[in-house]
Amino acid sequence: MSINGKPKFAMYWAASCGGCEIAVLNTHEKILDIDTNFEVVFWPIAMDAKYNDVKAMEDKSILLTLFNGGIRNTENEEVANLLRRKSQILVAFGSCASEGCIPGLANLSSLSDIFNASYQSASTVNPDNVAPKTSVSVPEGEIHIPAMFPALRPLDQVVSVDYYMPGCPPESHQISRVIDLVIKVISKEADLPPIGSVIGAGESTVCDECPRHRDVKTIKQFVRVQDIDKINADLCLLEQGIPCNGPASRSGCGALCPKSGAQCIGCYGPAEGVLDFGARMITALASVIESNEPSEIERILEGIPDPVGQFYRFNLANSLLRTGTAAWRNNASLKE
Repeated sequence: MSINGKPKFAMYWAASCGGCEIAVLNTHEKILDIDTNFEVVFWPIAMDAKYNDVKAMEDKSILLTLFNGGIRNTENEEVANLLRRKSQILVAFGSCASEGCIPGLANLSSLSDIFNASYQSASTVNPDNVAPKTSVSVPEGEIHIPAMFPALRPLDQVVSVDYYMPGCPPESHQISRVIDLVIKVISKEADLPPIGSVIGAGESTVCDECPRHRDVKTIKQFVRVQDIDKINADLCLLEQGIPCNGPASRSGCGALCPKSGAQCIGCYGPAEGVLDFGARMITALASVIESNEPSEIERILEGIPDPVGQFYRFNLANSLLRTGTAAWRNNASLKE
């Protein structure tokens, strides 16, 4: 506890876009409950706090830490280990921390390819071919910047995680429910779920939340939404040939995308019991293809122009694959 008797709260932003931070702010007046019930001791986007301040705290003195973002560099890893030591409850908050999310797609490329694309591509003005270094000497001394790892890892591949809260980002109403739960736990009005649980989301699939019905069962082609003149507002998108990830995606979002006529892209991660998101989706899509001819099946599958983006957009780093060959070859630890 802090000197004012409140439990301590922390939130950190690692390799991610920052949308999870915005989602917390989007809880509107609910965010005041955090200030009322917690002492916010570390939240770099919202307050001026230094790593040394956290290092000086006693171990396990922070009750709750929401950690968003994957582990892409040495700084991310160092802070993950630091906050694990200092926190009683560490939550992998959002898809990046839970699964790797969009930054995890860089696992398909080597570090040299990533840096070349960033610093030597046709769209980059860099006549001297300047590239980042992990250290450089200046008159004031030696400056160090974090070193990139060969691949991004979700939080639980680096430290132990108590709870997972998926979403890209988590829906604000789900965040509010979790805040309410933690406050009730503090006041001994409720108990925390078992360690390792997914919080702020459902246990079924997006299909179970979707009001669209299934009729056709089989299809002859996959198409993009923009290629359809008029989408049937009542029929399952997958049965209209639109590759919707609802069959493999965890519920909790309220099927917002399918309700709006856009396919589910899987931002809440694998549904309960799904070992590999891509494998489940491949099975789901195969089940609706109406053909036994290899050539026709191949033609139908060509309607999915980006299979990796379709099947592993949010969870490549936490899938059975984890990386592409380019990253895997260059780091023995990725092969474990």
